[in-house]
Amino acid sequence: MFQDILARLAGILKKADIPYIVIGGQAVLLYGEPRLTADIDITVGLGIDELSRLLTAGEESGLVPLVSDIEAFTKETMVVPLKDKTTDIRIDFVLSFTTYEAAAIKRARKVKIGGMEVNFASPEDVVIHKIFAGRPRDIEDLRGILLKQKDIDVGYIETSLKEFDLTFPDKRFSKTFKDLISEL
Repeated sequence: MFQDILARLAGILKKADIPYIVIGGQAVLLYGEPRLTADIDITVGLGIDELSRLLTAGEESGLVPLVSDIEAFTKETMVVPLKDKTTDIRIDFVLSFTTYEAAAIKRARKVKIGGMEVNFASPEDVVIHKIFAGRPRDIEDLRGILLKQKDIDVGYIETSLKEFDLTFPDKRFSKTFKDLISEL
């Protein structure tokens, strides 16, 4: 079921010329340990000023908003929560406009699903997203990814996290990563 939706979303995003990467649980399933996930998280290379473009593409793909005032919600959170009408699966589109996210989208790994190429975040970028989120579930996901992805580019991850540390010094993303690596 998720594969069908991912293939459909990839087709509609390609048609609408919206750059994207699949992140979250679906990416963890690709690179780490299997786990239950009930939604699809996708980072799109769009800002808030292009929300209508994303909503139009979503409607064409059978997606409906999960909140009544989608524009206000998205302006506050930068997340566009939608639901697939046929399966009730939630799809969260995360609007992105940072240099890091643009680079992560360019680094996408193309995975063939249902006859479509679906853009997944690289394992390194999934690690960075998960460290940034920092919830216990995210840390567990990281352990699985780091154990399975033996050729992961640790230097890229460390460099990116150091840049985030400059913006959010109280978060200590680099330390979280180093501690995690030392545990493995």
